[in-house]
Amino acid sequence: MKRHQTPKAHDLKPHRSPTALLILDMLSDYRFPDGASVLRAARRIVPAVQRLKARAKDAGLAVCYVNDNPGRWRSDLSALLAHVMDDRSPGSDVAQALAPETTDYVVLKPRHSAFYATPLAELLEHWRTRRLILVGVSSHQCVLFTANDAHLRRFELSIPRDCIGAAKAADTRFALRYFEDVLNAETRSSQRIRL
Repeated sequence: MKRHQTPKAHDLKPHRSPTALLILDMLSDYRFPDGASVLRAARRIVPAVQRLKARAKDAGLAVCYVNDNPGRWRSDLSALLAHVMDDRSPGSDVAQALAPETTDYVVLKPRHSAFYATPLAELLEHWRTRRLILVGVSSHQCVLFTANDAHLRRFELSIPRDCIGAAKAADTRFALRYFEDVLNAETRSSQRIRL
């Protein structure tokens, strides 16, 4: 009897994913100004993000983590994951709950937008993606900058209100109004988001 083996990255077929789920900045040590407040917001949205990710995987969608690369720029995903998952890291519970799987994609970014100075646009083109579901923190910063850049590239946007957060609830309310009024994004709760 053959043992089940986890597929290696180079063994996986490339995705064709008209819709992709982007998980923004949830893998963090939250050691930055307002980090403790952002961490509380991240912890609140973890269950909804987990459920949405599971649905996305079941539907065969590409799931891509787009994350800040804190400290010295090393572009070293293994080191980043080891750091944020370490029990001494304030955000370890969030990182452990949402750890990327072998079949997920991860892009490290230098600034707010997931598109700025990253290969994300190329990945999305390769997947033939036309619609993005954005989740993560912070709603009025990295999620908003990513949503703006996606809108400029003519992506359809879904940003579930129960899967984004910020240090202040007012910042998320502001972002939701902007997503709806300016970007024409769908902002219903994650359970009602079509995949």
